[in-house]
Amino acid sequence: MKLSYEWLNEYIDLSQITPQELGEKMSRTGIEVDSVTVPGEGLKGLVVGLATEVVDHPDSDHLHVVTVEVGQDEPLQIVCGAPNIAAGQKIIVATHGARIAGGHKIKRGKLRGVESQGMICSLQEIGVPSNLVPKEYEDGIYVFTDDSIEVGSDAVHALALDSAIVELDITANRSDALSMRGSVHEIGAIYNLKNNLEPDAFEKGTSSEIPGVVTVSVENEADAPAYHAFLIEGVKVAPSPQWMQNRLIAAGVRPINNLVDVTNYILMEYGQPLHAFDYDKLPEKAIHVRRATEGETLVTLDGEERTLENEIVITSGGRPVALAGVMGGLDTEISDETTTVLLEAALFDPKAVRLASQKHNLRSESSARFEKGINKATIVQAGKRAAALIAELGGGTVKEKFASAQSYDLELPVVSITLE
Repeated sequence: MKLSYEWLNEYIDLSQITPQELGEKMSRTGIEVDSVTVPGEGLKGLVVGLATEVVDHPDSDHLHVVTVEVGQDEPLQIVCGAPNIAAGQKIIVATHGARIAGGHKIKRGKLRGVESQGMICSLQEIGVPSNLVPKEYEDGIYVFTDDSIEVGSDAVHALALDSAIVELDITANRSDALSMRGSVHEIGAIYNLKNNLEPDAFEKGTSSEIPGVVTVSVENEADAPAYHAFLIEGVKVAPSPQWMQNRLIAAGVRPINNLVDVTNYILMEYGQPLHAFDYDKLPEKAIHVRRATEGETLVTLDGEERTLENEIVITSGGRPVALAGVMGGLDTEISDETTTVLLEAALFDPKAVRLASQKHNLRSESSARFEKGINKATIVQAGKRAAALIAELGGGTVKEKFASAQSYDLELPVVSITLE
């Protein structure tokens, strides 16, 4: 679990505690800390630029000459070979004397006879691992889409690469710390600090259907003691806001789009695995959770066809659309055309999830949490928070009612001790 210091400080005041001090203290009090790092350490001279003009290089079929505003009196001229460069973009600019990943220093120079006063950077060139770069930018430069990011400002700060990351090595008995909320409670206990988290609020669904929209059912209550479905209508797929992309990258998750990113964001915030279906792609407006029959197949989001035996599956219209707790199906994935989202928040049997994950050699952030155990008190709370965020970022609306199949009531544990 990677804890972004910037994200932690939203919930608890760590202004008087350095990341290194926190790492040492946590290691001494029960959770091993693997590392404390600052991703942008060593980077300098990186600013947010605005490409005002892009013309073809006179002596190259792939290079471009770009005029870039960087908040100085005069714009810079930079030669760039990125295929996705275009006028009007906000971009990462390494100015003369800047240092990028690997300690490389950027200097003025000439490329095929044309002066270049700096470099327009991809995320990889400033140290972001390739597997965390949004797909639309993996073969080109990164483009800021947030209007609040000002031209001439510090690009490292805009990307939150100046915030420390404390990486925890979570053992099976400390699944509570596999979330920002759980980690905040741990840190608060260590330092006797108060947090501003919304308290856990257990809620049980009251109906198995959203009238006229969808019904949910579970064949074996032991396989899925809780299954909740929320509907968000009228959404539009777009990039996530910069703050969310920054936090996901810091947590080791690749940003995809505003709808899918919310499910991963809440996964990290609450430790609650979620899945978003494209509602219009479901074969039938009914969800049924059952065991797979031997020989059934499912193409998962990674494009692989899985032959099933006895795993827990989410079905619609009689066929599997997701491998419960592990990965969703390709046929119902969120795409650029998605306008209605059916959001799943559930509790699945840990042993069944682990066996399915092992059988298909398919480890995921979701399966890791289901295997170790999730917070049973916040399943609906996390689902409602995610639905509201999807509606906010996607410009949609959440159906007032949600559908549930739930067989358990929350029983808080009682710990007995002796006076001695």
